[in-house]
Amino acid sequence: MILPIVAYGHPVLRKLATDIKADYPQLDKFIEDMWETMYASSGVGLAAPQVNRDIRLFVVDTEQMFAGMNEEEQKEYPDAPGLKAVFINAHIVELDGEEWSYNEGCLSIPKVREDIYRHETVTLEYLDADFNPLTTTFSGLTARVILHEYDHIEGKLFIDHISPLKRKLMKGKLNDITKGKINVDYKMMFPG
Repeated sequence: MILPIVAYGHPVLRKLATDIKADYPQLDKFIEDMWETMYASSGVGLAAPQVNRDIRLFVVDTEQMFAGMNEEEQKEYPDAPGLKAVFINAHIVELDGEEWSYNEGCLSIPKVREDIYRHETVTLEYLDADFNPLTTTFSGLTARVILHEYDHIEGKLFIDHISPLKRKLMKGKLNDITKGKINVDYKMMFPG
């Protein structure tokens, strides 16, 4: 089932998400719905708060990013051909490497894109969809998408990484999104 994406301004996007246990109600169905919602929205990652659940769960598929690149372009990224994974109860162990800029967007803040600096690598402790504990280091575009989704479960948004002046300049756009004055080709849930 395709779930509505929560729009900027909804309080769930600013909540610190909580860890879950293996007996979380209908978890397999929820994960399936998250994948379906992410693909229907043309996303490469989706966090539970974006579909109105304040739990520490997100899905990532960077394989599709690399599928659209030629071999030369892929050589620029150490993480090609990408990753498709579920992250439950993720917590950062370490951030490493140089911070680098990449133009990011967010399904909850449609039609807003900004260059965001993030670390080259991230090491996470998390559980997979079968609740197997893992500690893994990710790099490149995959690390970037993971860090973007990780921000969501921490109650942060990508626009928190830009200067206050830039945020002030986009205030009108953000207010329009909150009020539902935006046209997108996926279902959204607006505050209020």
